[in-house]
Amino acid sequence: MAETLQLETLSLSAARTAVVEGRVSAASLAAEHYERIATVDPEINSYLALSRERAMAQAERVDAAAKAGTTLGPLAGVPIGIKDVLTMRGAPATAGSLILKGYHPPYDATCVAKLEAAGAVLLGKLNCDEFAMGSSNENSAYGPVHNPRALDRVPGGSSGGSAAAVAAGLCVASLGTDTGGSIRQPAAFCGVVGVLPTYGRVSRYGLIAFASSLDRVGPFTRSVADAATMLDVLAGPDPLDATSSLQPVANYSAEAAKPVAGLRIGVPVEYFGEGLDREIRAAIEKALDDLRAAGCSIHKVSLPHTRYAVPTYYVIATAEASSNLSRFDGVRYGLRAEDANTLAAMFRKSRDEGFGAEVKRRILLGTYALSAGYYDAYYRKAQQVRTLLTRDFLSAFTQVDAIVCPVTPTPAFKLGEKTDDPIQMYLEDIYSVAASLAGICGMSVPCGTTQAGLPIGVQILGRHFDEGTMLRVGAAVEAAQSGR
Repeated sequence: MAETLQLETLSLSAARTAVVEGRVSAASLAAEHYERIATVDPEINSYLALSRERAMAQAERVDAAAKAGTTLGPLAGVPIGIKDVLTMRGAPATAGSLILKGYHPPYDATCVAKLEAAGAVLLGKLNCDEFAMGSSNENSAYGPVHNPRALDRVPGGSSGGSAAAVAAGLCVASLGTDTGGSIRQPAAFCGVVGVLPTYGRVSRYGLIAFASSLDRVGPFTRSVADAATMLDVLAGPDPLDATSSLQPVANYSAEAAKPVAGLRIGVPVEYFGEGLDREIRAAIEKALDDLRAAGCSIHKVSLPHTRYAVPTYYVIATAEASSNLSRFDGVRYGLRAEDANTLAAMFRKSRDEGFGAEVKRRILLGTYALSAGYYDAYYRKAQQVRTLLTRDFLSAFTQVDAIVCPVTPTPAFKLGEKTDDPIQMYLEDIYSVAASLAGICGMSVPCGTTQAGLPIGVQILGRHFDEGTMLRVGAAVEAAQSGR
């Protein structure tokens, strides 16, 4: 009789081991997840499409290989969900937008192909803010995602579906994307681990672009060790992506297991000022105490240009969005307005009907920033400030090995609470966008809950291509949490 696994807490390593040892089949594990999705997801809305045929075919291949005694990949039989801004054969790729409704890409994103090559079973496509633009997953054309820890709360965005699916036991791990905090913030809100790799560490080929100099692909998991395993599979150069790095790839699983004694931990003074929720502050301070007890030294550092990070991000990101989204015009794929009599009218009506309010807002902002007479005043100036923000981090990392700070100023807020105030929504990114602009790596690790039971995450930032140290610190925070 097949072993019964607890899907809500199932780790990647436990799932793979059970399949390899024959205690469960990959096919039955996938079927159990589909059953749970059918039961639980209607109230969460994390999945936009299921790829059952592809998933079961892969599960059968894994089971056949296990039965034959063949050496299996590091993700053999592990059910994984994919954010719907990544292309995947056999499933739609809507990017959470009506303008791509019905589009089925003919190819896999490189990260998707790497997961399947490692034995993963790809369950389906996960809900997200439209074109990854949002901090709450309320901008999806297919309805908001609800936080499984508190259904009246947002899961964070834009990768809310990816974080919620892992938190709710609807997949063992998932892929998300992060442009200004879209992995780290949902991970913090949903109480899971989320990793932002260094820009260029994971291929962006097959990612439907929002802001090309900022977009990154990374994993959501239930533990730091699982995140390291996912990164082992995902990281590396890709000839299909000119921005992917040729830097050597470390053994992240081995790096995450190293002790942290002797590491210097930086605490940026600018991240602990007015506006930070007192319960989040207390949880971060407790995590710092735990690191001190594990042998780390704690040092204050300054990131003096932090106050310019949000406006800088929203100039650069919207400018790049304006350029990237110009391709969605009703001609090549996706929605085409039916009652347009001229080519210009078809462009206009297709974009008007296909894009949501937030996407339109960002296209307008970006087009304005790039327009004649304003380019130097806005876009060029923002790129100069981006350099100053990057130098802040480079300077700080000459003094410390990693930086620990909040992910968000508040816990998960209620659905609808900030939809009418874009500025307040944008300020949710205040602690995450600077790392995105600088291109460094970061992650969110659960470090407690509020009195109301809402998850709190701690943000750990590392040097460019030093994911290993970042994971070590994350594992130490996690170990202290589990030991309480």
